[in-house]
Amino acid sequence: MREITGATRLYAIIADPIHHVKTPQAINRLFQEQGADSVMVPIHVSPEGLSNAVAGLRAMKNLDGFVVTVPHKTSIVALCDELTPAAERIGAVNVVRRDKDGRLHGDILDGQGFVAGLKREGIDPAGKSVYLAGAGGAANAIAFALADAGVRHLTVANRTQSKARDLLDRIVSAYPGLSSSVGTDDPAGHDLVVNGTSLGLRPEDALPCDASRLDFSQTVAEIIMQPAETPLLAAAREKGCRIHFGAPMLACQIELMAAFMSGSGKQCG
Repeated sequence: MREITGATRLYAIIADPIHHVKTPQAINRLFQEQGADSVMVPIHVSPEGLSNAVAGLRAMKNLDGFVVTVPHKTSIVALCDELTPAAERIGAVNVVRRDKDGRLHGDILDGQGFVAGLKREGIDPAGKSVYLAGAGGAANAIAFALADAGVRHLTVANRTQSKARDLLDRIVSAYPGLSSSVGTDDPAGHDLVVNGTSLGLRPEDALPCDASRLDFSQTVAEIIMQPAETPLLAAAREKGCRIHFGAPMLACQIELMAAFMSGSGKQCG
């Protein structure tokens, strides 16, 4: 890392807990590759301290932005001065840009990072029928990004079906021409199968869908980074499916976050 001086631009990530975050390492590597005089530091902020912490970040004139993760993604919305359309629709923010006047602009890049990661690996979701397991925060962002990418049909399957229906109602309101349906645990008949849940992080987790219904014509994608090959991906590999790991989503999201916070407007790739 370059020497930190009074001219170094600051970035932060706020979370509770903070010890597990990998974003600072990844963004600092990117800054080093770019030759940028910038550094990101992790900041441990509890929910009750969020408002005060954000007020402090807002006042730091050499701070250009910060990343927001669990448990602050929804709470931070009310503390931003402006939201992107994606952040407004989803009701969550995971990256904030600070303008020179201290105004805070929030965006959510989970979905954009996922779609950019697919495209980087040569998988274009446009025109495809997609099965998405999950209707939580990450799945919300991914669902909107898939709709924006031009998928032909989107099926959302969630244990609580009302959450899947609510998500699809909001998506169809924003993308009226999109064909959609609430799904079961059966992913058959779709071109792309996406796990948008946390199932697979632990060895004892159930599969997010019925893997016995997969076939070789399908692509199966994960958002989980560790383990790299989740039980779902292992089952999909056995079925002859093309598999897509979670790592490209993180790599693209890191690039998109850095670009958003710095105001460069660059895209992943």
